[in-house]
Amino acid sequence: MISRRGFLKYGASALATSGLITTTSGKIFAAAGSGSKDTRWAFLIDTHKCTGCGLCVKACKLENEVPMEANATRTWVERYVIKHDGEVVADSPHAGIDGYTRNDPQGREIPESDIAKSYFVPKLCNQCEKPACVQVCPVGATYQTADGVVLVDRTWCIGCGYCIMACPYGARFFHPVFRVAEKCNWCYHRITKGMDTACVEACSFGARMVGNIMDPNDPLTKIIKTERVSLLKEEYGTSPMAYYIGLDTLVR
Repeated sequence: MISRRGFLKYGASALATSGLITTTSGKIFAAAGSGSKDTRWAFLIDTHKCTGCGLCVKACKLENEVPMEANATRTWVERYVIKHDGEVVADSPHAGIDGYTRNDPQGREIPESDIAKSYFVPKLCNQCEKPACVQVCPVGATYQTADGVVLVDRTWCIGCGYCIMACPYGARFFHPVFRVAEKCNWCYHRITKGMDTACVEACSFGARMVGNIMDPNDPLTKIIKTERVSLLKEEYGTSPMAYYIGLDTLVR
């Protein structure tokens, strides 16, 4: 007698070898092992250009079936205020979806004379080369394509939450409608067709960019190779593929 978990794991493996996985939304994603080996998707975020408007968060929710009112999102924007005394005050009310119109991080009015610098930091799934979430998924619902993007098959996720606990970036959450573990997938259904992600398309200031880091002529690759960029939480050994420009060492 095969257990439910064993059955699901076997079924997920069968789907992966078939080459296609269809989500409940009807979007068909290439399964693990597919995708071009000449492509490795990477993301670039320029904090100098982000104004914290929240349009990226709205666009992401619309594109990926996450309710606007839900306290869950695939991408979000954090505000960082760094004081002269070294204190870092950070917040992200409602994931930054409504923008930032007041100088009151965490509800605190901070005098401008106390502020050394402040900026916004968009965050999303880092599409790690060594994704911890893939390693802990017991049924193969979270898997990685040959071009590096980590996807989730909603029809196979059992909602155990292991991936949510394993992600060092806080990028995973339980979907409020489908009740499965969700994450940003860099709009894989768009970028594999030559389109930008929904958040990149919505950004009026060019703060976000997605591209093929294996292509030396890709604008993203040129920037990463010629400018000072940084990664979040490199010490975890997951090899994240989301690069940042202008990120202070105090921001984690």
